Amino acid sequence: MHGGQRIAILGCGPGGIALALFLKRAGHFPEIFERFDSPKPLGSGLLIQPSGQLVLDQLGLLTALQQSASPVTGLFGICVNSGKRALDMEYRHLGEGCMALGTHRATLFDLLFDAVHAAEVPIHTGCPILTATELARFDGFDLIVDAMGARSPLASGAITDLSYGAYWATVDYPEGSSVATASLDQRYRRAQQMAGIMPVGISPVTGRPSAALFWSAKHNETAAIEARGIAQWRAEFLELWPEASAFVEQIESFDQLTFARYVHRTGKPNSQGNLYHIGDAWHCTSPQLGQGANMALLDAHAFAAALEMATDKRELRSAYAAMRADHVRLYQALSLTFTPLYQSDGAFRPWLRDVVVHNFARLPGVRNLIAHIVGGSFGNRVPD
Repeated sequence: MHGGQRIAILGCGPGGIALALFLKRAGHFPEIFERFDSPKPLGSGLLIQPSGQLVLDQLGLLTALQQSASPVTGLFGICVNSGKRALDMEYRHLGEGCMALGTHRATLFDLLFDAVHAAEVPIHTGCPILTATELARFDGFDLIVDAMGARSPLASGAITDLSYGAYWATVDYPEGSSVATASLDQRYRRAQQMAGIMPVGISPVTGRPSAALFWSAKHNETAAIEARGIAQWRAEFLELWPEASAFVEQIESFDQLTFARYVHRTGKPNSQGNLYHIGDAWHCTSPQLGQGANMALLDAHAFAAALEMATDKRELRSAYAAMRADHVRLYQALSLTFTPLYQSDGAFRPWLRDVVVHNFARLPGVRNLIAHIVGGSFGNRVPD
């Protein structure tokens, strides 16, 4: 469709901002509507996979992110019950020099937000969308894109609350530590307990090297965990992972921790009329595969590409779905399959995980397949 389309983007997260940048560059007139009075990122660290890096490179922002992010060359994890590898993946199997980038969500947000501000895209704050009937206020726009996240009131598809979530915090990376220097590293007790540490580059708050620390927990047990006190929480973390003491000792109260609840839903890319969805507003799930922000970036790129090649709205719907629907369904299915292996009750699934990963993950064909899945490129049809 020709340039000059007025497009309302609901939500000022990474996907919404990236889409606004693509659309502005193509000659359209995007406007962002944000429910908060001041746009801000939510969460701690995340991995920008090779798939997400390709999108940021298209926007001319990858080099800037690389300057502040940490290189992550692999994902590793040990089950303390068995001593076996429960997670074992290296990005080098995607090709020489391939890696993920560990970064703070605020770093990614600031990078994108500065770019969209420089592009002079209008951002309207304090604009919550609570019901579908409120879309009437956007009748003057040619298209509406829902980028409001997992709890979007406009999203289609049934939402399922997952029993496990995780406590997150960002801490200084201890000088001289050998833990998770260039990897996401985890420790498990079966699948009931999971501790993780990931370098996330230079903290936008302190200006020092930092790491994301996380601890798996059921959302209906958080009150009991917090009632036992932070000292008990630190003791349980260090019982699972003694070498992490220099990270954990920085947590002095639960005020430093944020609990993230996970949900799963697979909706439709275009659920009604001129309304489209990207990111978690279309598909949301556990972050076990590390794809969330990357999928939102891919959606933004695909929507802009579909808009450029389509001659009308019917072609836009089909082109957008053709680029993204299979990839989305695949990763939603993979997440449903793999999440219980790392966050669930019982002993059989983590035992099966340890047997398979420990004995087969390093076989050439298997390791390459795992690397392509985690790298986010497996089944992706978004044009370069």
